[in-house]
Amino acid sequence: MAEDSDLERTEPASQRRIEQAREKGQVARSRELTTVAILLAAGGGMMYMGGGMMEHMRALMKNALTLERASAFDPVHMSHHLYQYSLDILMTFLPLLGLMLLATVASSVLVSGWLFSVDALAPDFSRLDPLKGVTRIISWSGMVEMLKAVFKAGLIGGVAFWVVYQDVDGVIALVSEPLETGLTHLASMVGFTFMAVSASMLLIVAIDVPYQLWNHSRQLKMTKEEVRQEGKETEGDPHVKARIRALQREAARRRMMSEVPKADVIVTNPTHYAVALRYQENKMRAPQVIAKGAALIALRIRQLGEENHVPILEAPPLARALFRHAELGQEIPAKLYTAVAEVLAYVYQLRRYRTYGGEQPEAPRVLPVPPELDFVREAA
Repeated sequence: MAEDSDLERTEPASQRRIEQAREKGQVARSRELTTVAILLAAGGGMMYMGGGMMEHMRALMKNALTLERASAFDPVHMSHHLYQYSLDILMTFLPLLGLMLLATVASSVLVSGWLFSVDALAPDFSRLDPLKGVTRIISWSGMVEMLKAVFKAGLIGGVAFWVVYQDVDGVIALVSEPLETGLTHLASMVGFTFMAVSASMLLIVAIDVPYQLWNHSRQLKMTKEEVRQEGKETEGDPHVKARIRALQREAARRRMMSEVPKADVIVTNPTHYAVALRYQENKMRAPQVIAKGAALIALRIRQLGEENHVPILEAPPLARALFRHAELGQEIPAKLYTAVAEVLAYVYQLRRYRTYGGEQPEAPRVLPVPPELDFVREAA
């Protein structure tokens, strides 16, 4: 049962999967929105620019069909004539075509944002497979598209019939009107019917756009296994990462232990914590922590200190405060300057005693460690 649940697409698409789909040109698209946008742009353009375009076309056709006899039988002249007037006709319709192109681009950007993908232009020969074609037809998406087409046909037909029925007297009167008046009246009726049908399709758009967004999100859903696999690919295998972190910690520990022989003093708890300090006059503003650890690591620090004749001082409150509040490789906190200064003074006296003899210095017993820095006192 667990394996079956892992194969079900129940997980929402990750950002990486969404980006990969966009790179392949797989985004939510509403053909109905694009269709309505083109129809409304064409209808609106014809309403506002149609009169001027038709007048310009009439003048072009009149001039284009007015020819001298000699020119009509001259192939070179006729070729230039055809090219020139074809270009004029194209320029006449160019504003309307530009408006329709703008509507096409705007409708696509409105749903999925701006996207240009070369992968979407690559030929997909799997679409020529008849078996897959039948599968697409009888799929859930195919059934939805079929129902949408039936609803769209009924809506368009119903709206067109209603518009014509409302002006049935005008339609009948067309046969009795003069040619120019009748053509103008017919153009007005066709234009109004066209805009009414196009506007009615906004109802389909209001249903189709949310559906396409939902369907696209559903198609990109992932199985739990795919989520785990993507996590491994993006973040790495957890076992490998854990091994790398362990190796990094071991390398850092070895580097830290190699610094212990250079320490001036090791402050201990005495058994739970050990902190190695170093201070170089005129090179450091304050003593630095070059090694620290607890339990077994603390034991190893003490052993290395003994092997390399590094002074070891038992000062539990200071050891705890340094372990908790001093970072490895950084200067000690300012609140511990006084306590560490007394420790270093003792270390310098001890070195002098070992070199020149004399009276052995007494190790400091009570160090001025602020209570808020000693977590044992703080807990108490």
